[in-house]
Amino acid sequence: MRMETGLAHFWAQGDWLTHAVAILLALLSVASWYVIAVKAYGVWQAKRCHARALASFWGAPSLPAAIEAIGCEDRSGILASLAIAGANAAELHRLHADRGIGAGVSVSEFVTRALRSQIVEAQASIESGLTFLASVGSTAPFIGLFGTVWGIYHALVGLSGATQVVLDKVAGPVGEALIMTAAGLFVAIPAVLAYNACARGNRLTLARLDGFAHDLHAYLTTGLRGRPGDKLVDLGAVRVSRSG
Repeated sequence: MRMETGLAHFWAQGDWLTHAVAILLALLSVASWYVIAVKAYGVWQAKRCHARALASFWGAPSLPAAIEAIGCEDRSGILASLAIAGANAAELHRLHADRGIGAGVSVSEFVTRALRSQIVEAQASIESGLTFLASVGSTAPFIGLFGTVWGIYHALVGLSGATQVVLDKVAGPVGEALIMTAAGLFVAIPAVLAYNACARGNRLTLARLDGFAHDLHAYLTTGLRGRPGDKLVDLGAVRVSRSG
């Protein structure tokens, strides 16, 4: 008589370890798809609103109006937070430049520190979740392979008492055990593809953030926005404009 095969039969004849591996892969798949959806929405949102937010900022008649405009347009909050940090740093230096531990520090250096710190926080925010996707992409195939090996071992142990082993009795359990390998790949491949896509989108966002920090620094320290052709001095994550 032909042996039953399929996912239901594989689950019914599997032991607790097989079930644990299958549940773990299912949880990793759900969690990774949630992270993928959140990160994809963030990248799409940044691509959609950042150009409009920058145009609103530089088109405003004053700094308070510019901060209000960029706060309304920047749904991600990344550019708005940088603008607020820079404006607050410039104002704090103006009010307290002659006292405290920051006494003697130029406004350029003071604003640079504030912008650099905000860029680091923004980078940590937009890259959150990528480590999880990378971990899932690298470990899920091996988790599935472990489930396959254990399933095959479990199937062979079940056939060990048979006086005659035919192909139908071996092929069914072994084929069902290989489902675990396929499940591991099903979890890993979307995670790897999403990681690469999100990493590329984040690089574009960070490049735009760095350019905005450069222009914002020039505006807050000199009252002028950086112009094409200016010489640049790299101070880590923030570039300082210096006219040639």
